Amino acid sequence: MKKILTTSAFLCCAFAATSSLAQNPLHFGNNIRTADPSGHVWPDGKMYLYTSHDEECQEDFHMKDWYAFSSSNLVDWKTHGPILSIKDLTWADNFAWAPDAAYKNGKYYLIFPAGTGFKDRVNPEKSTKWMGLGVAVSESPTGPFKDAIGKPLWTTPYANDPSVLIDDDGKVYLYFHGMNADYQVAEMADDLLSIKGDLQKMDMGGYEPKMEGPWVFKRNGIYYFTMPENNRVLTYYTSKSPKGPWKYQGEIMNEEHGNNHHSIVEYQGQWILFYHRWLDTPGCHKKQRHVAAEYVYFNEDGTIKPIKRTTTGVGDFPERIKNLKK
Repeated sequence: MKKILTTSAFLCCAFAATSSLAQNPLHFGNNIRTADPSGHVWPDGKMYLYTSHDEECQEDFHMKDWYAFSSSNLVDWKTHGPILSIKDLTWADNFAWAPDAAYKNGKYYLIFPAGTGFKDRVNPEKSTKWMGLGVAVSESPTGPFKDAIGKPLWTTPYANDPSVLIDDDGKVYLYFHGMNADYQVAEMADDLLSIKGDLQKMDMGGYEPKMEGPWVFKRNGIYYFTMPENNRVLTYYTSKSPKGPWKYQGEIMNEEHGNNHHSIVEYQGQWILFYHRWLDTPGCHKKQRHVAAEYVYFNEDGTIKPIKRTTTGVGDFPERIKNLKK
């Protein structure tokens, strides 16, 4: 005897099939608001995202802790955290903004920005806000992380938005957004607890727009310096060296409502862009930030194809990987 679905049952099944692919924003659960995702694949083969954590319906960026999320299929995520909190620091009391992470010497490192003071948006000349970069260490990729040096790596210039690149030769490079100090790089010590020498200004080929949130990665011998240009549009440069000179290549993803912050990482043969979106959020009177993901595709010459925001994101990732393994 044939089983006949009622209209409501049919709609339920159809919704389930559709929602299984509707992965933007990513499903972290608990209605947690996240932004500034830093993606990494560690020795256990899982994808880890290290994010900032927006306060519920926050009006401004007074943020207090950092989280991590892990997944083996980019669809089902496990929440870890807080992995580090402002209250764990002696030198900062606010601005738990965009972190990055690294694995070296059998340890996991969280490079994080934090600060003190107040940003007066009405009268900027009265602002006292300052930010610096700290280093926290853990034996586990999910923490808890402990402030390893008890102070920022440096105090001048003001700095946030770290991006760490460990090159094939083991050298560690730290890129960041700084007050009047953009497009600079620091080489880190082997233990990642200090920097070697002075900050170095890089050659950006004559084009240096306002930028925040750099993310640097390497693919097929090409280094990519990507960033939210004017804090909104994702653009990038390429080079044959981690310190440049860099060649500007143009836009990756256009602007949507507010700032963006991202990472680009390869996972199981697929390149993925993690970023955040400003979306209408139940219970909040203004748009809030939520982490999302899209596939990244490259042209034969190594340039990046433009990326559009989608509602499906990487929801078909498990099926893609299954087909690749056939």
